[in-house]
Amino acid sequence: MNPEGQEAVLHITVNLVFLVIVWWSLQTFRFDVFVRNPEGPKAKLLMVLVTIALSHLVSSFFIEYLNGSLMLRHLL
Repeated sequence: MNPEGQEAVLHITVNLVFLVIVWWSLQTFRFDVFVRNPEGPKAKLLMVLVTIALSHLVSSFFIEYLNGSLMLRHLL
């Protein structure tokens, strides 16, 4: 497998792992305080969009941190 393929698999895996972690952690958040009908389709869509946005931020941070730490070997 070429390095670009390995990087793509890493990105997909990290994104999916953090998507599951964020979804799991948001299950304890009380959306009913902020929305009128927490069981409606708009509230469910909001939950999905918030999950995607947060997981993108967290996985981007993790991947950037990983890339930065891998580049440290070129420091010397």
